[in-house]
Amino acid sequence: MSAFVTLANSFYASYSVQRQLLIDNTLEENRVYATKLAASTEQFLKSMQKQLAYSGVIAASHFDDPKILQAETARLKYQTDSFNSVVITNAKGKILATSPDSLQLMGQTLNTPGALEALKQRRPMISKPYISLAKNLVIIISTPIINAQGEYLGYIGGTIYLRQKSILNELLGEHYYRDGSYIAVLDNERRILYHPDANRIGEVVKPRPLTDAVKRNANGSLMVTNLAGQAMLAGFAVVPSSGWEIVTQRPTDSTLKPLEGLMYKVLRHLTPLALVTLLAVWLFSRLIARPLWLLARSANEMDKPDVSTNIREIPSWYFESTQLKRALLIGISLLQKKIGKLKFETQTDPMTGLFNRRGLAMTLETVVQLRQQFAAITLDIDHFKSINDSYGHDTGDQVIRSLAEQIRHNARESDILCRVGGEEFLVLLPGAQLAEAEMIAERLRKNVENLVLPGIRPITISLGVAYWNQQQGKPEESLKRADEALYQAKKEGRNRVVVSQKH
Repeated sequence: MSAFVTLANSFYASYSVQRQLLIDNTLEENRVYATKLAASTEQFLKSMQKQLAYSGVIAASHFDDPKILQAETARLKYQTDSFNSVVITNAKGKILATSPDSLQLMGQTLNTPGALEALKQRRPMISKPYISLAKNLVIIISTPIINAQGEYLGYIGGTIYLRQKSILNELLGEHYYRDGSYIAVLDNERRILYHPDANRIGEVVKPRPLTDAVKRNANGSLMVTNLAGQAMLAGFAVVPSSGWEIVTQRPTDSTLKPLEGLMYKVLRHLTPLALVTLLAVWLFSRLIARPLWLLARSANEMDKPDVSTNIREIPSWYFESTQLKRALLIGISLLQKKIGKLKFETQTDPMTGLFNRRGLAMTLETVVQLRQQFAAITLDIDHFKSINDSYGHDTGDQVIRSLAEQIRHNARESDILCRVGGEEFLVLLPGAQLAEAEMIAERLRKNVENLVLPGIRPITISLGVAYWNQQQGKPEESLKRADEALYQAKKEGRNRVVVSQKH
């Protein structure tokens, strides 16, 4: 997972860096392009103002000659094709010459905002957009006509149509992108002078982050959202002489479109290496984790007898797993010793060290599972209560321990010795026949009878013997028969062995 997350983060980081790089480059390209367009537009406006200034000098010298004035307007109109129309007026705004003639404006007095502004300012100027007498949305670039005596005679002006074909369209209309990018030109009052959508020309744009940024800086770039809600990357610059704002915009989606193909190539080259890396990481992780997993599984099986052997076989090829394995083996050894001790204590009689009833049950179950025949001897001390009453319980306990020693001494190594009550004992003899069990019981009886205990009168025991094999029902029944034989020995006078003949 760590390797996968690292690879995914690397891929995402690469994507983010490339994305931001494309955006930054596009913003800078748009800023540079807008600045170049602003410089070209500035140069164009100055060139037109120079043409008008030169024509103004000619008009001042021949202001009373209509033919020369008309010829000069025609020259300005058709020689450079910079203007859609050219007009010369007197100081009161009356048209003295105009080109083209199709406008039929000769003799009329201009009262349009651009004309009135030119007559009032009496200096070279570029007007705000207005509706001309021919009902066209235009701007007028004008220069005053002043004679040699410094007298103001009128002005000469060239108009540029904003919604029709003009030099402004040719200058700004050819944009080097064909992906939804476009250029817009606004005057210093946010009125659109040029836009790919001709219907928006003349519209006053509401204050927006982009227009506010243009007001604050001569040029720059900005990420914006247009009126259609589309994310755009904009660059802007200002034309110094006119205050026009040139804005170049490109859709963010178009800018980032190449990134999809680029990241696909990165992913295509990265995937094989990533798969190999992840496989290697998985293999090494498995190699590292396997000893720990096997040790953890063994930790859940610590009660099994062969768990130590299984742990020793676990490969531990690095320091940490070796130390864990060593600690686990030590812990299991201590635990098994503790369990063995507890098991021994729960299955044995603390006074005599012989099996108790629980130990008897477990050993009897083992004998039965092995399908092994056995003989059973039950015995108890004759008149044991009188011993306790006469000599006290401590002496009675000493008698019981002495009897236990005699039982051990007379039993075989494979026999199972149990203390099942206060003075009651049981001996299981696996594999023994009835006659052999009777002989052992008789020998034990005689040894106890001859036993000398300091300060205590001689003691005797009574014994019952029974036999069991698989054809004789449940093994508990043979124990019951041995008890019955013991009771019979008691009835017959004690200190004797009685063999059960029942099957």
